[in-house]
Amino acid sequence: MALIPLATARSRVLAACSPLPAASVTLAEALGLVTTAAVDAPEPVPPFDNTAMDGYAVRAADTAGAPVHLRVVGSLAAGAAPGVPVGAGEAVRIMTGAPMPAGADAIVMVERTSTVDGGTSVLIEVAAQAGDHVRRAGDDLVAGQEVFPAGTQLSPGHLGVLASTGRTAVEVVRRARVGVLSTGDELVDDGSPLRLGQIRDSNRLTLLGLVHEAACEAVDLGRCGDSEDDIRSALSAGTATCDAVVTSGGVSVGDFDYVKVVLDELSGGSMVWMQVAVKPAKPLAFGVVGGTPVFGLPGNPVSSMVSFELFARPALRKMMGHPPSQLDRPRVIAVTDEPLPRRPDGKVHLVRVRAAAEEDGRYHVRSTGAQQSHLLWAMARANALAVLPDGTGVDQGGTVQVMLLA
Repeated sequence: MALIPLATARSRVLAACSPLPAASVTLAEALGLVTTAAVDAPEPVPPFDNTAMDGYAVRAADTAGAPVHLRVVGSLAAGAAPGVPVGAGEAVRIMTGAPMPAGADAIVMVERTSTVDGGTSVLIEVAAQAGDHVRRAGDDLVAGQEVFPAGTQLSPGHLGVLASTGRTAVEVVRRARVGVLSTGDELVDDGSPLRLGQIRDSNRLTLLGLVHEAACEAVDLGRCGDSEDDIRSALSAGTATCDAVVTSGGVSVGDFDYVKVVLDELSGGSMVWMQVAVKPAKPLAFGVVGGTPVFGLPGNPVSSMVSFELFARPALRKMMGHPPSQLDRPRVIAVTDEPLPRRPDGKVHLVRVRAAAEEDGRYHVRSTGAQQSHLLWAMARANALAVLPDGTGVDQGGTVQVMLLA
């Protein structure tokens, strides 16, 4: 089977994955999701003039010629409504965030004051200017102002801003529900001793974590043995209840695997079995079953993770409304602190590296170890993938494009 360019394989996958419907979700459920419409502020933020400091609310004119003594006529905590206005020669003790009392136009912070006569008066040590340490209503947002445009990915800061406007829900592209299935008689996932030929099922937990990290709802579809009926039942249930399904293993050329048989059957023969010009993660299966995209990833642990990053993650992000420029992990140009050699083979190589921003303002990378596709420990220690085009690699001190994973 001829190798397919990475860009061609990605285009096939992305073209078959359409955005999910919009939904109104609570702010608590919206982290990582993308807005479908512009969001306006229904009320000003802050909603009233308030103090930015602990101190005394005063009339600035009364502090001219400081130091001066003012009579303390009240105290005002955050959350309390002002009950006493500030008149000529008067002050109100006030705590950060409390509303400005009527008559006051400035705050003198407590560090520049001294209490006198048991707190009935205060010595103001510095002259104040009108507006000192006062947060005005609408300083952050005015009522009716657009807060965020459509297409905004909601971070914790975005959610805080929306909460500050009084909103409790927001319209977004809903979160993708993604099922992860492991297949194979050789897999063990209960911690029991291994018999000869058995291996631990590491891929399922890894892929569930990657799905969750991509801001999707991760659904554990469990593990199936090499039974056509069991695989058909699991895949049918997964494609019927999830927005996408991810499997690992059984996609290499020459493999005799019931996953192929069942996916070809369920997809009506539309499943595409590809050999992509990339290392690791060369084998890839992709198709749509009953409207649900199915990603058949390689079984080797590193290949499975890299394939998820190259194909499944960007497709899932497209389904959740992210624009084309935000489908992939960030990429930077980094300096190689050691040689990253390779042999010409017609493929793009993705080398597991550790990237760090150094004092010269540039990223620097080093390999995390041996690069074979079954060595998961080296992948776990990597926080980036160095993208090496076909050729002989990069010498020490050279530059390379790097995909940041964290």
